[in-house]
Amino acid sequence: MTAYRSFIALAVTLVLAGCASNKAQESTTYDFGPAAMTQQAATAPAGMPALVVMDATGPAALENERMYYRLNYADALQARTYANSRWASNPLQMLTQRVKTRLAQSGMKVLSSTDASTNVPLLRVEVDDFVHAFTGVAQSEGQITLRASLFSDHRLLDQRSFTRTTSSPSADAPGGARALAASTDALAADILAWLATVDTRKR
Repeated sequence: MTAYRSFIALAVTLVLAGCASNKAQESTTYDFGPAAMTQQAATAPAGMPALVVMDATGPAALENERMYYRLNYADALQARTYANSRWASNPLQMLTQRVKTRLAQSGMKVLSSTDASTNVPLLRVEVDDFVHAFTGVAQSEGQITLRASLFSDHRLLDQRSFTRTTSSPSADAPGGARALAASTDALAADILAWLATVDTRKR
């Protein structure tokens, strides 16, 4: 009986160890990947050689590394999280860094809040939604909605809302990460194009 109990205890220990190992292997971290230059990369606005970019703000749910998704076809009011997948840093930080990178690639001098100057316009970004949304069991997309505001000497020059939706290559966490990365890049291009239309001259 003692030998039998020892065998059972050993078997349970091995099973639990196997489960723990599998869970560790299934835990995956995602980011937006390298910001490769594109042949159609936009150029910096001629009248705005430099820009202060503030850290993006948004809902408290985006201030952690959880990867959220919604089953819009079942219950669009419920935000769910992937159990074994997470972002490398919170989405607000990743979006801020990618926007800065894309602006810098355009030739613009990108400054942080500590470098703020009365002669340099300031960009604020507020994120309203950042989610992997499922429109069907096998169809999903990366959705981002944000509001960008441009200031000069504490004066609002212009404000614009942007939304980008990119189809996911697969209906899972890796597909959602790729779709949200593509939507972020598209939004950065939208913001750059918008900045080129804003009159920053003093009045």
